[in-house]
Amino acid sequence: MSPLRAFAAIFPLLLTLKGAVRAEQTNAPDAPKTAVQVKVIAKGLQNPWGLQFLPDGRMLVTERPGRMRLISRDGKVSEPVEGLPNVVNKGQGGLLDVLLAKDFAASGVVYFAYSEPRGGFSNGTAVVRAKLVLSAESGKIQDGDVIFRQEPPARSFYHFGSRLVWDKTGALFVTLGERADLSEGA
Repeated sequence: MSPLRAFAAIFPLLLTLKGAVRAEQTNAPDAPKTAVQVKVIAKGLQNPWGLQFLPDGRMLVTERPGRMRLISRDGKVSEPVEGLPNVVNKGQGGLLDVLLAKDFAASGVVYFAYSEPRGGFSNGTAVVRAKLVLSAESGKIQDGDVIFRQEPPARSFYHFGSRLVWDKTGALFVTLGERADLSEGA
């Protein structure tokens, strides 16, 4: 039997199965009402995206327009960390998540994801492994290497992802978007 005939034979079955699955789905119950207390820690950040607590109690925060800052325990926002790459700061692109290496206290290594310009209005999500040299006032990124580059690049400014997380074995996971309509141009 040809592949086309085989597909034609099972296509009605696929439609039936798809319909059966839909018929069995239910709506999730409403979430219980929960009291929420909001406490402002810092002001003046623009589109904060990722956050990591440093061993000294400060927070390392990314801002989507392409800045990374330190926030002290009392809420003081630092000047931008130096040494970050250029980011695509358009649509949903920018400096995205940040993650400390498991041995950050000893190594100073951080990982961060961003929307990387690729030329000709193309771009994609990239992940960098770099050293974060801290000072009392701010910090500097040094010795950065791109360890992941989403391919192919796209001409879209949507759905970059990106969250970074360690699993139990120490493997780094990177979430990515599907990049929306790849026919979208600049």
